Amino acid sequence: MNWQAISFDWNQVRAFLAATEEGSFSGAARALKSTQPTIGRQISALEGSLGVTLLERSIRGLTLTQEGRELLDHVRAMGEAATLISMVADGQSQDVTGEVTVTATDLMSAAMLPAILAPLRQTAPGIRVRIVATGDIQNLMQREADIAIRHARPDQPELIARHVGDFRASLYAASVYLDRVGRPCKPRDVADHAFVGTPDPERLIAPLHDQGIPVRAESFVMSSDSNVVEWEMVKAGYGVSMQPEALGEAEPRMEKVLPSLPSLEFPIWLVTHRELRTNRRIRVVFDTLARGLAEVTARAS
Repeated sequence: MNWQAISFDWNQVRAFLAATEEGSFSGAARALKSTQPTIGRQISALEGSLGVTLLERSIRGLTLTQEGRELLDHVRAMGEAATLISMVADGQSQDVTGEVTVTATDLMSAAMLPAILAPLRQTAPGIRVRIVATGDIQNLMQREADIAIRHARPDQPELIARHVGDFRASLYAASVYLDRVGRPCKPRDVADHAFVGTPDPERLIAPLHDQGIPVRAESFVMSSDSNVVEWEMVKAGYGVSMQPEALGEAEPRMEKVLPSLPSLEFPIWLVTHRELRTNRRIRVVFDTLARGLAEVTARAS
């Protein structure tokens, strides 16, 4: 451990994290039960000790600088570690009990959450997790769920959202399908293939057109509201589909269609109520999900 390199104050780091999460000095002051001038002084002191500017202030609010964005993930990890330290010191990590409801798409629920949530059985065995496999943000608004994993940042002010990483998606097809119909050599050729997707293919058609693939709605020969069903249809050889690379690369029976095509990126947001600050069991599950999803997206990048 390089002790000489640790030259900042945790309270200053906490003020920076709170201002970033809340979007303002006043919001950080409310969250930390402090005052706005104190938050400003602490962040200025942190910037001085690090020798960089972390936040730019304007009439539109706070904006992270490049240095601030690079530091933010590390600061969040420190915040999560501080929370766990406090809970362990109080003997409360093992004592946290009750149910936490997590909502995510059915594909993420089935393919990723089992491994991501596994550490909870050791760190907080008293917590019971109920998974609601749906992509409807209203589950969170109507208090039918405590935490949601979404691909878009919600605009409801009463929700807290954290961007935990980005998934990459590419066109995949089963090797048996490509063996049967042939592998495309250029983007235009991909449009001649059968596609598997959702009942609303228009959301995918536009970005494919941008990549030089003039696919039409009629090309989607199989569709389902369920991402799991869609994935299984692709594996069964029905056609081409846009799928997360984290899944496609792990499935030996699947291969990228025209690997030279650039991947599409979509963000992963972890969303919850403001109760996160006061409810320990939600905090524990939220932090576990944040760490696990960050690791998955980092491996997939």
